[in-house]
Amino acid sequence: MNSYRFFMGLLLAMLIQPALLPAQDLIKERDVIIYKDDRFFSAFPSVVCKPDGELLVAFRRAPERRIFGETGSNHIDPNSQLVLVRSKDNGATWTSEPELVFAHPFGGSQDPCMTQLRDGSIVCSSYGWALLRGDAASKYPETLRHGDFVFMGGYLVRSTDGGQTWKGPIIPPPVPECKTISVFREPCPAYNRGAMCQGPDGTLFWAVASQSQLEPRRSEVQLMASKDGGLSWEYRCPIAQDDKVSFNETSLYQTKGGDLIAFIRTADFDDHTVLARSKDGGKSFEPWKDAGFQGHPHCATTLADGRVLLVYGYRHQPFGVRARVLDAECTNTDTAKEIILRDDGGSGDLGYPWVTPMADGKYLAVYYFNQDNGTRYIVGSILSTAASK
Repeated sequence: MNSYRFFMGLLLAMLIQPALLPAQDLIKERDVIIYKDDRFFSAFPSVVCKPDGELLVAFRRAPERRIFGETGSNHIDPNSQLVLVRSKDNGATWTSEPELVFAHPFGGSQDPCMTQLRDGSIVCSSYGWALLRGDAASKYPETLRHGDFVFMGGYLVRSTDGGQTWKGPIIPPPVPECKTISVFREPCPAYNRGAMCQGPDGTLFWAVASQSQLEPRRSEVQLMASKDGGLSWEYRCPIAQDDKVSFNETSLYQTKGGDLIAFIRTADFDDHTVLARSKDGGKSFEPWKDAGFQGHPHCATTLADGRVLLVYGYRHQPFGVRARVLDAECTNTDTAKEIILRDDGGSGDLGYPWVTPMADGKYLAVYYFNQDNGTRYIVGSILSTAASK
């Protein structure tokens, strides 16, 4: 009788806790081209799956400068805009003509980072660069510059109708003790590339970059929070700081146990990913730790069995995109098996993956890519586990 009760209790526990079932391998089923036009340099995508199953992929699009006889295109362009395309069949086909999300009136925009909130609204963060003529850029000593481009700082736009229309820009406040001014000669508004995370109480968390010094340049990552869906922001606490290592592009993920995890890109640390963990709801973070592998930047989502799928770019030969399946609390970053999603890239200028579950139970990782160092375009990999295939 006792054996019978033990067996039935174990069976019930397995039924109500899917994570106890044997883990399924992650399988890449196929790659799909999401947007490709040889006239445009397309990069830095993000993706959300709406409640009705429609997929939205936003990305930064700029002219392919080589068609005008220039030597090449780059990541800063005065004509770069935020656009999106849609799929209603789980990523099989996509709209051919992108919809405009936002064109900044003062310069080119970068990295549209979409986060869908539980009420269905979508928050999209970005940042931009203004092109100044003559020697004007040289008159900004306390700012970020790339040649004649001066940094504008971050901004956000929001949609409450599934990405049909967008309102903004919303200008977030600067991080306290910010050492950088914007092109408007004001303290630089908070900015970053990476996924936000909405907590159980509705608070929206955002990991932003901050310049701790300009010469030599060093950056750190700080936490901002919004209690009104991204309309207003307040500073919370440092996420990662160091005297020798720089931290920037960061994605957030909240575990089933409630920990807030920051997956962080580094500089001056051999391109190692690092991880910072908050166990008190974003009031403070433990000291950062080496995650044990190379790659950047990152995005994480929850698999059906409770584990965490982490995707990241790989800008070392062979160039491509990689992934790891972590345990539910993200404690095994250094021992989790590395999965190669792509290793056929034409140069290191690729990656920046973003990942979402789809309505059919599979997963879509989107990223930008090039082959033979050709025009950059947006592509996706459809992934599944044995359980979802």
